[in-house]
Amino acid sequence: MAGKTVLQLGYGMQGKAALYDIVKSPIVSKVILADASPQVLDVSKAPGFEKVEAVVLDASDQKAMEELMKKADIVMELLPGPFALRAARLAAQVGVSLVSSMYFVNPGEQDPEKRQAQKEELQKIHQEASSKGVTILQEFGMDPGIDLVLTKNALDKLDVVEALHSYGAGFPEKEVAEKNPLGYKFTWSIIGVMRSYLRPARYIKDSQIVDVPADEMFMPEHTHMLEVPELGGPLECFPNGDSASYAEIFGVKGTVKSMGRYICRWPGHGAFWSRMAKCGFLNEAPIKCGNAYVFPVEFCASLLGSQKQFFYEDDERDVALIRIDARGYSNGKPIRVINQIIDKRDLKTGFTSMQRTVGFTVSIGAQMILQEKISEKGVLSPIQVPFQPFISELAARDIVFTSSEEHWDGRLDA
Repeated sequence: MAGKTVLQLGYGMQGKAALYDIVKSPIVSKVILADASPQVLDVSKAPGFEKVEAVVLDASDQKAMEELMKKADIVMELLPGPFALRAARLAAQVGVSLVSSMYFVNPGEQDPEKRQAQKEELQKIHQEASSKGVTILQEFGMDPGIDLVLTKNALDKLDVVEALHSYGAGFPEKEVAEKNPLGYKFTWSIIGVMRSYLRPARYIKDSQIVDVPADEMFMPEHTHMLEVPELGGPLECFPNGDSASYAEIFGVKGTVKSMGRYICRWPGHGAFWSRMAKCGFLNEAPIKCGNAYVFPVEFCASLLGSQKQFFYEDDERDVALIRIDARGYSNGKPIRVINQIIDKRDLKTGFTSMQRTVGFTVSIGAQMILQEKISEKGVLSPIQVPFQPFISELAARDIVFTSSEEHWDGRLDA
């Protein structure tokens, strides 16, 4: 079991946490770390990273990536979003297992034909990975990722599910949020945050699917408040992703009457970004500005990213919240199950809660595959990850899971 080689693609915010975790694994003897920045070459010189062989890689160079994959027992994919599906395709062709925190089918894709093409491509990858006996674990970060594992566990406690509400959010502690006009600081790709703010969504209300246009996710009619006493105040919650598709994945399509997937922020966040979306600041299409063309969403990300006030100081903490609220019946009795993780930045290591819940999770997934604790082949969802071994690995990293069951009063809405 020992002596395994891991290829890590990408050394951004989450990649730093993934590498920190994977080099400590006793079953891993070598980590090939590949990133576009020449600064990656300095990593192997740092104390504690003797296992690391760093290389400079252009992720668009398929041949170079293929040669690196051939040297590995597993790949941890932590590249920018557009590279995720390509890396999975190449891993299946090479015949090496891979773990990614990304969606392989882009939830922000609004062109039905392109979205269908991505689904068909994913099915081909699944077939090839299955035939070669390798595992491609997608969406295995915080959200998506941990949330889906916790959801499957909650649903397993119910015979009939009538309401299911899932929350995945990363934001500053309240006193930190009050230090800038956004009430927010960045812990992952800024342009990724911007793009997630202009994304169509679907949720279920009164047994009917509600479609939310991309520029209306922050509108008041789609917003609700969530009380989390441990955080010191209510949170605004907004629809995120296609809940109707997850109703089918989780097998509750026929019974669930109210269902949603949500992101959370401190109050006031939605009103600001609703206006920004409506004004076109988050649009992808270029506009002419003088003699040049400007991409609004890239400009917005660059503007915010250039300001120190939107990044964490060494003594400031962020929060990762994952909360699953499932309601229904067990043995005929009305039951409400709440599975929850609240994690905060570790000031000793400096890793943010987002780095911990994404980067550590990718590393855990890779190690579980190497140890055959995840043994299914093909393209897998987090709902296929065994619950208790995964939760035990999170606990070993001080990411604490709590679960409660109580009488359900019949209320459906979030």
